[in-house]
Amino acid sequence: MEGESSFSAVAPPIFDGDNYQMWVVRTETYLEALDLWEAIEEDYEVPPLPANPTVAQIKLRKEKKTRKSKAKACLFAAVSQMIFIRIMSLKTAKKIWDYLKAEYEGDEKIRGMKALNLIRDFELQKMKELESVKEYSDRILSIANKVRLLGYVLNDSRIVEKLLVTVPEKFEATITTLENTKDLSKISLTKLLNAL
Repeated sequence: MEGESSFSAVAPPIFDGDNYQMWVVRTETYLEALDLWEAIEEDYEVPPLPANPTVAQIKLRKEKKTRKSKAKACLFAAVSQMIFIRIMSLKTAKKIWDYLKAEYEGDEKIRGMKALNLIRDFELQKMKELESVKEYSDRILSIANKVRLLGYVLNDSRIVEKLLVTVPEKFEATITTLENTKDLSKISLTKLLNAL
């Protein structure tokens, strides 16, 4: 119980209109951790109590009603003031979630164009001479993860290939050693980064 109250003190990620896909992943995880995601995903109705309800029925109804209210409150807290003004009249957490999805996710064509632009950006990346491997790999992984958030596949093997081809010549000896000791077509991203 103590851990639960300390977690709920952590603020939800605030959505300001940018990086919707990333916000969705973080917010969904936040709501799942608070056991509130069901109120959004299922959008259940809280039935009225029957005549002569049992204590269990009263308790269950109160829990379901509270969960719906908490989910709505979390979504209100997880958006900027500008976005809150747009959603404040919506009555349920599910309606808020669906509105934000329709407004900011974009259709398949828009997501496809965003993914293509990111993939193009990925392909154009080169490691700078004064840049560390960590900085470069972080930059590459950031782009790859944005592509993945849009629902497109960019495998770790492709990221490994990209790193092997675009690191400066000063890493050539390390790459040659790796070629002689490991199958580079099967090397994991973590092992490659540790070797470099």
